[in-house]
Amino acid sequence: MSWTDVDVVIPTLDGGRDLGRLLEAIAAQDGPFRPRVVAIDSGSRDDTLDLLRRHGAQVLSVSRSEFNHGDTRNLAMRAVRSDVAVLTVQDALPASPSWLASLVGPLLKDPTLAGTWARQQARGDASRVTSHYLSRWAGAREEGRVVGPLTPAQFAALRPDERHFICAFDNVCSCIRVDVWRRHPFPRTRIAEDLEWALTVLQSGHRISYVPEAVVIHSHDRSAAYELQRTYAVHQRLQSLFGLSTVPQLGSLVRAIAVTLPVHLRLAAREPRRKLPAIARAAGLAVALPLGQYLGARSAREGRELLHVRGV
Repeated sequence: MSWTDVDVVIPTLDGGRDLGRLLEAIAAQDGPFRPRVVAIDSGSRDDTLDLLRRHGAQVLSVSRSEFNHGDTRNLAMRAVRSDVAVLTVQDALPASPSWLASLVGPLLKDPTLAGTWARQQARGDASRVTSHYLSRWAGAREEGRVVGPLTPAQFAALRPDERHFICAFDNVCSCIRVDVWRRHPFPRTRIAEDLEWALTVLQSGHRISYVPEAVVIHSHDRSAAYELQRTYAVHQRLQSLFGLSTVPQLGSLVRAIAVTLPVHLRLAAREPRRKLPAIARAAGLAVALPLGQYLGARSAREGRELLHVRGV
């Protein structure tokens, strides 16, 4: 296959207007690319399937009960025909027509790279709390970096937060070398398949590049209840993969809430509209996020579930 042939893998579920904008942006990319969409749908009830077919996408299906972040992406990857595959999500919008070239280019130039991943920016209507957290994440930085390879001894010598940082990788928008994926498919897991994959390929002698020139607009103003479940699931994985516990004890949980609450309330008070709902959500998140971190890491350490999680 030519490097101009690039398959774009998208898990879908009731994608709506966001998916339409994404498909249009993919088709409008600069350069010699012939992008082809491979969608894996888990039971859409809106016009998602018709929309995908109108854009010439190959559509695969999996039931909602069988959806799994690792296995579902592996199923779609088996239908990929190109040498590299872009993985993204239905509500991530490329910020420019050079997005695809920026993602693919480093893999073309450097055969030691197993994957690249993009920078994320918050949506224009994102809350101030959401924008605050996204801006502090490794995938929002303006400085690019290349990491790896990473031997097991080097990994063991790092602090848990350093292990997490060096293995940062996000399938919200990434591009991977298909022959590397064939040797190292995504793990079966309900979340953080991208982090575990990054750790595996780095320890297998490959490198990964964060490409800030490739930008997608992506953020969510989720409820405190949802964020509690998602944070719990993520921090289970961070403890298991990296030994990382950001809120390790009950005392640190109390301190984290005490520090987080005033920050959230100040941010919510600066919202231009709907201040009362914003303040209520901000207060809920000030408890939910540290609590999810504490319970998730504790669950992984103790080997037992402390929270029922569904749909993250």
